[in-house]
Amino acid sequence: MTMPSRLHLFQAFGVELEYMIVDRDTLDIRPIADELLKAELGEYGGDFENGMVTWSNELVTHVIELKSTQPESNFKELAREFEVNIVRANRLLAQWNAMLLPTAAHPWMNPQTETRLWPHDSNEVYEAYNKIFNCRGHGWSNLQSTHLNLPFYDDEEFAKLHAAIRLVLPLLPALCASSPILDGVPTGFLDTRLTFYKTNQQAIPSITGKVIPEAVFSKRQYFNTIYERIKADVAPYDPAAILDPIWVNSRGAIPRFDRGSVEIRIMDIQECPSADLAIQTLVVETIRALTNEKFISLDEQMHRKTEMLAHMLDHTVQLGPEAPVSADFSSIYTTFVPRTVGELWQQIYTRLKNGGNPELDHWENEINMLLQEGPLALRMTRALAGDYSKDNMTRLYRQLANCLASNTMLKS
Repeated sequence: MTMPSRLHLFQAFGVELEYMIVDRDTLDIRPIADELLKAELGEYGGDFENGMVTWSNELVTHVIELKSTQPESNFKELAREFEVNIVRANRLLAQWNAMLLPTAAHPWMNPQTETRLWPHDSNEVYEAYNKIFNCRGHGWSNLQSTHLNLPFYDDEEFAKLHAAIRLVLPLLPALCASSPILDGVPTGFLDTRLTFYKTNQQAIPSITGKVIPEAVFSKRQYFNTIYERIKADVAPYDPAAILDPIWVNSRGAIPRFDRGSVEIRIMDIQECPSADLAIQTLVVETIRALTNEKFISLDEQMHRKTEMLAHMLDHTVQLGPEAPVSADFSSIYTTFVPRTVGELWQQIYTRLKNGGNPELDHWENEINMLLQEGPLALRMTRALAGDYSKDNMTRLYRQLANCLASNTMLKS
């Protein structure tokens, strides 16, 4: 996501959505993202700019990314443009009897045998990753996520933004989890994608850290304590120096000081753009309230321990909205200690709405469904009703493909 010029806090946002390409009949993956892009570009290439939305390649050829071409402030219009581009992509994919499929993990893909890395421009980076980490695995070749980019202008704004984002990250799986199944079976985690995200780069632990970023609040401190360590740790594995520590960094939120933005990377993709943009709006407004010190002061935010936040994230990755809430964590947002993260989100949303928040009004129906019926992973689990046969999973994921094509949410 390229920022055209340095923006101030909350002036505009970048959104990136990743989708699988699958066979229309079997729902097996189809590694033809390069052919889809070629159909628009006339030649093999990594990016097709279509007005407000750009299509881009990813690490593997069964995944296509749709992203806002420039930072946008109107999420309602952006959701409509994503919908238009999904229809266009599905129309093109029909010539290969293929279509787009949502959710953060394919339910029965075998990454050891089905992975196809992007073979065209910039593939030397992907090959370097593959050599170090073996990208033929869940969490590498079988994952789809939503990325949210938020701007900052200078060190002062970065400090406020980074402090706030750290406190929101542990809550996100309770809204966004959409990966309860891998290898044809339930995993016991609502957000299985994040269980792999946390561990798939264990060969170099400094790349991911604890997923929750360290309490670092200036550019100089970040480079000295994080990027320099990553650079030193990666060097023995990357003698050709292909991998830049700035984009190797895989924490749950990653600052890009060159373009003035922080990218949140731990949200599972939803069943349709309206669901994703509703979540992005709620996340943005929660972060905005924190930066304005509506909950606790900036100093208090900065002193919240990474270990405590990472422990909370572990709970929500597994249990989503049913994850228990510690008094230490809930005190960030409320003096009343809720029983679960789901109850905490209800309190946060009510407080944001009661303060007068027109940005949330458009997404009221979507947010209420998320808070009342749970994240997509829970609604998927209810829909399967304990039957994880291939036929029943195919029925559910075909329904999810229809949700994406029609931009509607999956109801319990």
